[in-house]
Amino acid sequence: MRARISLLYVLIIGVLLVACSHKPDDARIAKDIQDKAAADSIAQGSELYVNSNQGKVTITGKTKSQAARDQIETIAKQEPGVVGVDDQTSLDSELTSTTTSAPAQPASFDEPAASRAAAPPPPPPAPKPIVVPAGTALTVRINQPLGSKTTQTGAVFGGAIMTPITIDGEVVIPAGSEVTGIVKEAKKAGKIKGAAVLRLSLQSVTVNGHTYNLHAEEVAQTSTGKGKRSAAVIGGGTGLGAVIGGIAGGGKGAAIGALTGAAAGTIGAATTGKRDIDLPAEAALSFRLAQPLTLKRS
Repeated sequence: MRARISLLYVLIIGVLLVACSHKPDDARIAKDIQDKAAADSIAQGSELYVNSNQGKVTITGKTKSQAARDQIETIAKQEPGVVGVDDQTSLDSELTSTTTSAPAQPASFDEPAASRAAAPPPPPPAPKPIVVPAGTALTVRINQPLGSKTTQTGAVFGGAIMTPITIDGEVVIPAGSEVTGIVKEAKKAGKIKGAAVLRLSLQSVTVNGHTYNLHAEEVAQTSTGKGKRSAAVIGGGTGLGAVIGGIAGGGKGAAIGALTGAAAGTIGAATTGKRDIDLPAEAALSFRLAQPLTLKRS
């Protein structure tokens, strides 16, 4: 009796040992399926994640085609130790373009034609602006008479460019371009003493429809003494600009020439018999740019 019981125990232990020896190695199963799918010509190129739990295999990820998906499932079912396969993969046609074995996919018919076309060439560089250098003389013919007695300080006057400005053979400020200026100071002569003063500043010029602010040296004149008028620079320095035609008493367009030397920059030459300063309409004045003037290209 005891011998039979002992034999029964031996058989039970043997069965348990055999069962334990046949327990599936889940890590090996998952790795084998992953490796075989990567080496298979149909399945390779897919993004797979394989998990095995007591021989029950779950596959997730993306496959490049239905054929690849079927092949992966077949590889998993044929793996020793696998008792079931749960295929949760999805199809992703974008994986096709990342594999060399798969043919290129044609462009979708609903893809915009612009996205398939070659990129347009870059736009040409913007043209460089025109720079009129400092020191350039702008000869201006004023539109209205101006005088130390008849014009108020702060009054605005207009005029036009007489001589076109050319740079490298290109006319950048055409003759007739409109300008505006301001009377910086207008002071009539005193009855007994006190000089008459007329000081003008150029403010802007309009070229091809664009108006530009100007920074130009002032044109100025002062008179002293009874019965005569002498040329003198207002504010010091020389080269502020000069009248080149048509001053008081000289008539329209009278050519008297620009003043030079210490008197350069004044409005007119000495005139006897009148102490106030008058400029008739169409008098020509020369303003010199104190700063460069930048113009747009038309």
